[in-house]
Amino acid sequence: MPKNSKRSYSAQLKFQVVLEALTSDKDDAEIARAYDVHPVSLSKWKRQLLDSGAEVFSGNDAVKTYESRLADMERLLGQKEVELALLKNFLGNR
Repeated sequence: MPKNSKRSYSAQLKFQVVLEALTSDKDDAEIARAYDVHPVSLSKWKRQLLDSGAEVFSGNDAVKTYESRLADMERLLGQKEVELALLKNFLGNR
């Protein structure tokens, strides 16, 4: 592989490698060699997981925001449906 090429790894592989590094008695270098990953990459992935791992359990604020907006839009749509039904009823009686 050329020296300047940058490899990309799937999130699943990163998680698997980091999980093994955290739970295994093997050195990080051994695990990195077994998965053909650079030890510095493994260290970076471990740091990322440990720094942002709590977000997995806290929920996603963006999702909550969109769910709130969706609920508001559904409520408005329901109001408009009622208004349309009332107008049709009112105009139909003439």
